[in-house]
Amino acid sequence: MSLLKILIFPDRRLRTVAKPISKIDSSIVDLANNLLETMYSSDGIGLAATQVNIHKRIIAVDTSEEKNRPLILINPLKKNLDKSKSVYEEGCLSVPGFYEPVERNNNVEISFQDVKGEHLIIKPEGLESVVIQHEMDHLDGKVFVDYLSNLKREIIKKKLIKERTKK
Repeated sequence: MSLLKILIFPDRRLRTVAKPISKIDSSIVDLANNLLETMYSSDGIGLAATQVNIHKRIIAVDTSEEKNRPLILINPLKKNLDKSKSVYEEGCLSVPGFYEPVERNNNVEISFQDVKGEHLIIKPEGLESVVIQHEMDHLDGKVFVDYLSNLKREIIKKKLIKERTKK
């Protein structure tokens, strides 16, 4: 396993729409393991392949306190079960140091394949639901700051660019 480099907003590569995975082979299993390792080492609870400049439809999630319930979702699809929404404070490994309120659907159904190629359907709740929806946005080239006002997004963008130029 190896750590992958996480892209930082406003990197244009975060806007790339990921392509479906047609075959789940050892390279996809390796990618899943690398996503998990990178996510855990960065103290994250979710990571999309897009965030590490790999534009395939795969995400890693683990919202457990013990970091012992990893979930890999390949080619995930979301179905909203109703129109209810809630606002959650979100952060992102690609937007380090910023946490902002984002409105997400409450009741969703997620269909996906696991690393064995099995087709599964889950109805995540609470934080896990928010994280899965957040990571699925990345697969479509969307970053959580897109839900914010233009002004707030520009302030975050300028601060992150300034931080990068200091290094």
